[in-house]
Formats: sequence, C-alpha cells, structure tokens
Amino acid sequence: MSAWKRTYIVVFISNLVTAIAMMSFLPFFPSFLEELGLEEREDVEWWSGLCFGAAPFAAALMGPVWGSLSDRIGHKWMIVRAMFAVTLFVGAMAYVTSPMQLFVMRLCQGVFSGFIPPSITLVSISAPQHRQGRVTGNLQAALAAGSVFGPLLGAALGPAYGMRVVFLVVAGSAALSALLVMAFATEDPRLLESYERWSPGSVLRGVYRDFVRILRMPVLRRALLVLVVVQFGLGATTPQLELFVRDVTGSTDSEEVKARAAYLFTVLSIATLLATPFWGRLADRFGAWRVLLVSTVATGVLLGAHAFLSAFAWLIVFRVLLGAAVAGSNTAGFGLAATETKVENRGGAMAGTFSAKAFAVAIGAMVGGALCSWIGMAMVFVITGLLTALFAAGVIAFGARGAAVTAD
Repeated sequence: MSAWKRTYIVVFISNLVTAIAMMSFLPFFPSFLEELGLEEREDVEWWSGLCFGAAPFAAALMGPVWGSLSDRIGHKWMIVRAMFAVTLFVGAMAYVTSPMQLFVMRLCQGVFSGFIPPSITLVSISAPQHRQGRVTGNLQAALAAGSVFGPLLGAALGPAYGMRVVFLVVAGSAALSALLVMAFATEDPRLLESYERWSPGSVLRGVYRDFVRILRMPVLRRALLVLVVVQFGLGATTPQLELFVRDVTGSTDSEEVKARAAYLFTVLSIATLLATPFWGRLADRFGAWRVLLVSTVATGVLLGAHAFLSAFAWLIVFRVLLGAAVAGSNTAGFGLAATETKVENRGGAMAGTFSAKAFAVAIGAMVGGALCSWIGMAMVFVITGLLTALFAAGVIAFGARGAAVTAD
C-alpha cells in the first residue's frame, strides 16, 4: 500500500472515531449541568451556552496559530497534539464538580485541540491531484458520520452509565486515534524539508500574513462572512436543544428527552450529509453565490419557524429541512474558499476558515444562552432566524454582483 493511501486511511479512521466520540456529549450539557447542582432553568441555559461555546471560542483564537505552526513543522504532529489534548481535557471533565470547572476544561480543550484543519491539510497535500476531491470529501463524510452516530452513542451510554463515563470513553477514543496517526501516518519528506524554520515570532508573523491574505480576497472574505452568520444562528440555538425538546414534548423523563434530543442532532446531520452532493451540483450549474443566497435564507427561515412548533414530529421535519439547508452554505462557502488558496498556504487558510466558523458558533452559543434566560427560547429562534436570513442575504446581494458572479 502506498504511503499516501495508508495516511489517508489512518486519518479517516482516526477522525471518524474521534468525531463520533466528541459528538457523544455535546448535545447533553443541560442535563449534566443539572447533575452538577444547577436547579434554575435560567442558570442551566446560561451555563449550557457558556460551556458549549467555550471550546470553539478558544479554538477560534488559537486555530490560526496552530495553522501557521503546522505549515512550519508539519501537519501530522498537529493532529497528534490535538487528539492528545482531547484525551487530557475531555478525560478531566469526568472529574469536575462545578459548572466553572467544566467551563475551564472546555476552554483548555479548545486552546489545544482542533484536529480537523491539519487532518484535511495532511490528506489533501499527500494525495495525488486526481484524487483530491474524493479523499477530502470522504474525510468530511467521516466528520459528518460523527455527528450522525455520536449523539446516539451518548444517548445510549449516558442514561446507562452516566456522562462521566461518556467523557472517559471520549478520552480513550482520542488517545487511540492519536496513537494510530503516530504509528502509521506519514508526511512527504520533501515537504518537511521545505517548511520554514520556526520560532514564536515566525508563527505570529505567519498568522498575521494569513489573516491579511484572507482580507485581501473579496470572494473568500464574503464567503467566510456568510458562513459566520449561519454558524452564529446555529450556535445560538443548538446548546439549548435538549431543553427545547422538554418544552415541546412536555416530558419530564430524562432518558426520553436525551434520546429525542439525540434524534434531532442525528437527523440534521444525516440531512446535511445527503444534501451536500445536491448543493454541489447546483453550485456547478448555477453558481456558488446563488446557492449561498438560497441556502442561507432558507436556513434563517427554518430557524425562525422552530419557535412555532408544538409537536416533536414537526420538530423532526424541520431539523431535516434545516440540515439540508445548512449543507448548501457549507458546500458553496468552502467551495469558494478553496478556489482562492494555494497549496503552500492551505494549512493557514483551512485554519482561518475553521476559526471563523468556530468563533461564530462560540459567540452564538454564549449570546444564545444569555438571551434564552432573558426572553425565552422561542424568541431566540425568531431573532436568530431573521438575522441569519436578512443579514446573509444582504451580504451576498451587495457583494456578489458583478465580479463575484464572474468568479464562479
């Protein structure tokens, strides 16, 4: 087996295992916070948003630094570093005794983790040119599969063994993934020789250059802005989904609520996965900016419509539709971003894109948690839906005319 193929298979398996493990606990912060002693609904909403958003917030700040460093010392060791960080800090969550301790562990996880950008970069650089689309697409599918199966795993293990056991399972899975990458993944020696010698100053200068490079690319800049708006809307509502299920169903059975919340995460992810090729074909035929416009406005409308749902069956239907709409913005946004970057800068560009999305999710989660405790979840869905649809449509309509359409 060739070296690039072995690396691809190992990274695929490691990302699949880690993604499933990570998604096994993310939907269930509200119930775990109640286990830690929170009783008031407002406190649970506030801390759910903070703990959910802490990791992506820290990852957004550190992502460009790790991306710049990966372009200097290699992408393989950035994957290993990130997965061992998941092992350490998620494993430590099994022993927290207060919401503040959980928040700190999530911050630390975000600072040192972030395995997705170096994984995609390592695979895309090592694979032959004619296999680029297939292998990177399959790697994205592995991450999507984590969103499909992870919540179901958490819903099965959590009620039976407790969320602390789930955290330990996640830590063990990440450690195994890191060891697999260490043992079997390789990076082209010629690329390693071409990497710059690094120092703290060179890394920070690289971060600055990556940031300026993105700002100087109008197409990439607008694509990232639209992705940020969409992710903000999702981030503001996702951490509260378990509580929203309680409101819609009126159920007080913790196991039933967890299972139903897991189904909502899973059906959204399945819809996103299945709709992605469809949006890709539409982007090729009608242009990525048109796909961004339609899918982003649809995302906002569907988010806002959640406020008026009164039955769990309708909630499933709208989560499926929402997942399909989100797939369009991701497909078109990343497609536009990919065409604007060169191979030698791909690590920094991938990290910059990841950071923009992570920052939006983090801020959205924190703002959403605060708003839920103030104006209620229904109004949060309405406000974030309107902002997503109107603002993103305005960005695209204003910026995509003329030159941007030609860029498609």
